[in-house]
Amino acid sequence: MSNLRSNIVAWLGRKYFSRIQKNGFDLSKMSFLPDATLAPMRRDGLDPIADLSRTRAKEPISKIWLPFGINAWLVTGYDETKAVLGKAKGFSSDFTNLAERNIGVAPQQNPGGLGFSDPPTHTRLRRLLTPEFTMRRLSRLTPRIHSIVEERLDEMAAAEGPVDLVQAFALPIPALVICELLGVPYEDRDDFQRHSTARFDLFDGANASLGAMSDSLSYLHGIVRKQRETPGDGLLGMLVKEHGDELDDHELAGLADGVLTGGLETTASMLALGTLVLLQAPEHFAAIRDQDDVVDPFVEELLRYLTVVQVAFPRFAREDMEIAGTRISAGDLVLCSLSGANRDEKLGPDMERVDPHRQAPSHLAFGYGIHRCIGAELAKMELRAAYPALVRRFPEMRLAVPAEKLSFRKLSIVYGVEELPVLLK
Repeated sequence: MSNLRSNIVAWLGRKYFSRIQKNGFDLSKMSFLPDATLAPMRRDGLDPIADLSRTRAKEPISKIWLPFGINAWLVTGYDETKAVLGKAKGFSSDFTNLAERNIGVAPQQNPGGLGFSDPPTHTRLRRLLTPEFTMRRLSRLTPRIHSIVEERLDEMAAAEGPVDLVQAFALPIPALVICELLGVPYEDRDDFQRHSTARFDLFDGANASLGAMSDSLSYLHGIVRKQRETPGDGLLGMLVKEHGDELDDHELAGLADGVLTGGLETTASMLALGTLVLLQAPEHFAAIRDQDDVVDPFVEELLRYLTVVQVAFPRFAREDMEIAGTRISAGDLVLCSLSGANRDEKLGPDMERVDPHRQAPSHLAFGYGIHRCIGAELAKMELRAAYPALVRRFPEMRLAVPAEKLSFRKLSIVYGVEELPVLLK
């Protein structure tokens, strides 16, 4: 029945898109795509949908249908995903690949930054950012991170009745840390939290996501202009003072946008979903509460298990190639399912459950290769500080509603829970 439904949807999709092809693809219709195409962005609770694991077992690199004449592949295997993401010369992530294919994306909607750029532009921009994301530089944020966590816990402790952990804890922590890092005003946090969430949510169509990107960039262009006039002590001020002549305003705003959105929504989702895992697993809750040496491996295992960034930036093949026996042609689009790859049974037994003691290869939660998330260490610093502090402050914390009543994002590049009501006493 599932195959029949997919075939019908695919046929209807082809009929629909054949009528609009001459005018470009209306990205607001993204949720109309067939189930197999959208599978990497759907879940059943905390787990990728079963179709994803079945696809991986059968074809770790499988053909998927897309409109507008693009030949597309979905990669769900761990080794295969590493092969694609590690082949920087063979694949392009440049935004112009999307804009040139008449799919309703305009060149001026390019968000800039690292994610949608190729070498040598990517190499130049990453070289400017990397010094600020070394452990030595990031260590200066450690006291502030712990202070931010404690401030949020104090506010939660003063609340009456159930507390929404998303709004009270998971979102404010990375928002404050990113503000601290960038040197932007925290009073504007509500705006960029909204833009950050909207850009990853494709349920209302990709046009809404692109609109959120534009709004965020407009705001950051204003911040960049202020930093040009009076450079501060944050990352933006540093870039202006040390590399201002090498970067135009659009590049500066793009870099800030990548840091802000890459480090806000993803870490917020990890904090909320990771807490949900703890609340549903008393043995892990107790271990994090009582044993300092359990925290680091637990964070790494949670990153693998949850993989909140579900798919990597789309890649376009620059040349004909073969990966794991599959022939990929120049111009083909390749989507890598990070959540699928991190559950691959090739990594070890029982990868569908959380086991902080497992000795598995490195996970792909932050991607791989030249586009691996530059803020990975900062995110882990926040998670390592927040989880133990939370369960130690509130050892009786529990869900305020049945787990089956929780509402998760339905179609999103970054997975998350909408609300997480908890009782603290």
